[in-house]
Formats: sequence, C-alpha cells, structure tokens
Amino acid sequence: MGSNYYAAIMAGGGGTRLWPLSRKRRPKQALKFFGDRTLFQVSVDRILPIIDSPNILVLTVEDHAQILAKQEESLLQCNFIIEPSPRGTASAIGLAAIYLNHRDPGSVMACLTADHYMDNEPAFRELLIAAYEAALDNHLVTLGITPEAPDPTYGYIHKGDDADKYRGLQTFAVQAFKEKPDKALAREYQQSGEYSWNSGMFVWRTERILEEIQRQMPDLFSGLQEIEKALDTDRERETVAAVWSELKSITIDYGVMEGAEDVIVIPADDLGWIDVGDWNRLYKVLEKDEYGNVSDADTTLLLDTRGVIILQDERRDADRLIAAFGIDDLVVIDTEDVLLICRREKADQVKRLVDLLKEKDMGNYS
Repeated sequence: MGSNYYAAIMAGGGGTRLWPLSRKRRPKQALKFFGDRTLFQVSVDRILPIIDSPNILVLTVEDHAQILAKQEESLLQCNFIIEPSPRGTASAIGLAAIYLNHRDPGSVMACLTADHYMDNEPAFRELLIAAYEAALDNHLVTLGITPEAPDPTYGYIHKGDDADKYRGLQTFAVQAFKEKPDKALAREYQQSGEYSWNSGMFVWRTERILEEIQRQMPDLFSGLQEIEKALDTDRERETVAAVWSELKSITIDYGVMEGAEDVIVIPADDLGWIDVGDWNRLYKVLEKDEYGNVSDADTTLLLDTRGVIILQDERRDADRLIAAFGIDDLVVIDTEDVLLICRREKADQVKRLVDLLKEKDMGNYS
C-alpha cells in the first residue's frame, strides 16, 4: 500500500454493555475473547499486512492509552492520540484528521474500531485496499456489512445506484443512513437487499473529511483549527483540553455522513463480521458445545442447560465451580466482585445496570 495510508483505531469506548468483565480499570478492548490476544491486539494484527505500524494511530482516553500501549509495544507512543473525555466519533475522527493532515497532507485514513470480530481477515484487507483507491478518487467511503439476518441493534445504510468498481468490487451511492429500526422494519430492510448494516468503518482523504466537517459542523472545525495551531508546541495538550470541553458529543454518522456529498458504500460479504457490542453478539461467534452453551470457566457443570454463555474473570479463583441446571438462553458473568445474570435477549440493555450503579453511588463496581 501507499505510504500515505493510515489507520485510526477508535479505542476510547467504555464497553458498558460487556460489564462486568469490561470495567473502567480494564476496558473491553483489553479483554481476551479469542485466544491469547485481546480485542485491541487483534484489531492491530488484522491490518498490519497492509498498513505499517508507524501509520497506525489509536484514539483513546488517558487511562486506556496506558493499558493499550503495553499490549502493543510495536506502536509509536506519539501515535496514541488522547481524547480528554468522550465526545463522540465526530470529534475523535476530526482530531485524528487534524493530526494526520498536519503530519502528511496527502494522507488517506481508515477509521476503524477496536471491538470488531472478523472471521475472514484477508477479505477485509482487500476491502480496505479497494476503499483506499476509492478515497483517492475523493469519495467518502463506508464499509457496509451485508445483513445475515434482520437485526434491530444495528444502524443501516440504504444503497442507491451503482457507482464505480474498485479491485473488481462494486460500490454503490449512499441514499441515506438509517437509525436502528424496530424488528419489523429491520426485517423489511434485510429482505429488500437494498440495505447494509452500518459498520462504523470509513475510509477517506483527511483533507476531504475536514472539508465536510467545515461545511456541516463549523463549530467543531473551528475548534480543530485551534488545535492544529498548537500541534508540536508546548501548548498542544492544554489547547486540546480547552477546545474539547466546549465540543458537543455527536457521532460522525449524524454530524457529517447523513448530509455529506459523494458518499459510497462497499458491501462487505462473507467477512464473518460482528460488532462485539454486547454478550449476545459475542455469544454468536464463540465456540459452543453440542447444546449451544459457551463457557470458558475451568470448572463448569451443566445439566439440562442450553444456549447459555458463562464466562469467568481470569482473576477469579480457578477452583470455583459454576453449576447450572435446567436453564436456557442466559448470560452468566462471574468476576471477583460482581455476578451478572440476565437473559441473552436482554443483553444489549446491560448498560442500564451500569447507569443504575451511578445513581446508587456504587461506582466502585463500574
């Protein structure tokens, strides 16, 4: 790939839907669900064949940066871009674009995340190469996942007319970005064949996305200009903090992409992709026994039990027995100070428990 191709991995999220394994002191990006590599390490591994480590940026908060830097020592310390606090993906991506445009004005950036699973990584890299070529033609490119089922927990992209082909892959003009639908509408979307899941992954020239931010989010662009003036000076850190405190929290989808010009989507087929956003999504890709049960606990005893996911914190007592009898479709997460039990179908709402902890002044468990 060209030396001007960069990846910006967004790794600042708290992962509250994967509580209680995901905590403030150990975010979900730092957890191991697939072998001996963490979600963050896997996200770096899958792009290294086409993007060199000096060209990989990580956007995260201070506490997470210290954890993630220890996990991936091949990455440059200066490539960890610190967000003073979460302000949505529009601000984070704008910050990365300012850094890259300052460093390499001709750069192309792939905006990726640290919490995706993909079974077919070579196909993903081929998509990133095609997206790079499309970005050089000044398109704003998004990767749309071909829906395998009607899923109301994802946002959707409405595909329009055929656009150009890149590396033999057909692209489509984007008609609209759709918020998470109800189940009936999600079924209509999936059956029509006109929609993709919104993966939250984008590729564009840094100058091009900054132009769109200037046109649609002038306040954000003004703040980014202030930051750019302070880059590589002793005022950089304080300037970022001052600007950041005044920014609105908004996603790149809502703030920019819905009103952007010349947006194309490349459908991503056969990736085996999933956004590891909650326990039920994670359950779908983890190895199961003959009864559909998932367990990584060393000592688990299951009887007349189906469709459960039982995970144990690695710091928990290895001799602790987890026994289940006559239950179906539950999530059981056992940690040193919290035991979570919920129905798998409700797993996307675990965040409500984390919010309740704050209300009850029980933040030590979050």
